[in-house]
Parts: sequence; C-alpha cells; structure tokens
Amino acid sequence: MAEVAEKNDVEKVNPFAAEVEATNKARTGKGTRLKAGSTRGKGTMPIKYEQFDETQPDTLPTSLAEFAALTGIQDPATLLGFIIVGYNDAQYVAASDPIAEFVVPSWPDDRKLAFRLAVRNYSKALTSAGIETSIEDAAKFILSKMTAA
Repeated sequence: MAEVAEKNDVEKVNPFAAEVEATNKARTGKGTRLKAGSTRGKGTMPIKYEQFDETQPDTLPTSLAEFAALTGIQDPATLLGFIIVGYNDAQYVAASDPIAEFVVPSWPDDRKLAFRLAVRNYSKALTSAGIETSIEDAAKFILSKMTAA
C-alpha cells in the first residue's frame, strides 16, 4: 500500500519543475518568470507558462510602457483587456474578503497581516472547540481589544 502512495506522489511532480527552476535561476532583472502548473478540469496535464512573479517586486514593470516592452504586447486593446481583467480580479478579491472591512487602512502591513491571522485562528479555534464563532464576530472582538490597547 505504501508503495502505491509513494508512486502516486512521484507522479504528481510536474515534469517541467526542474526546467522552470533552472530557467528562473538564470533570469535576472525585470521581466516574467517561468511557472509550472496544471491545466484545469478532468484529466489535467502539466503545463509551463510565463508570468510576473509578484513575490519579486524588483522584477515587475513600473509603468504601462515598461509592461508593454517586457511582454512585447503593443496593441492598446490587448493591454486594456489585461487592465480590465486585473481590475475586476482585484475588486472581487477585495469584496470577497470577509476581514477587509475590519482592517484599519492606516495600520502598517505587519499589523494588518497579524490582525488577519489572529481573526482566522481565533474563529477556527473556537469553532473547533464547539463554540461557533464567525469571522465577523472574531474580527469585532479582536478589533475591540486592539483599539482599546
């Protein structure tokens, strides 16, 4: 049985992973990085594709002109399409975040992150202990303690 599990774990490794790692190590400066992933749906297939790595801010373009130069996309309609999709995605992420309304915009980023983590953990811990606690209730409670301090 363990042999089958081990074989399945090995099969789950993306065959492009080594190539992606080697390619990205060789890339420097601004520009996209290679990413390994899988297609969506049934019968997924491994894929590799270019994307900007948001975890490496120094590699990201800082203007539309630079974005166009780095990607080779010069068509204004295509660029506008990317902007619209990105805007819509950002709006959805913000609207669907149950904690966002409780985060104080003037807080430093580390405090915002700590608050979000505390809210999720508090809600999850109490709910796991049989005390149903919503994200909203946890956020209100923790926010009251943070603002009282």
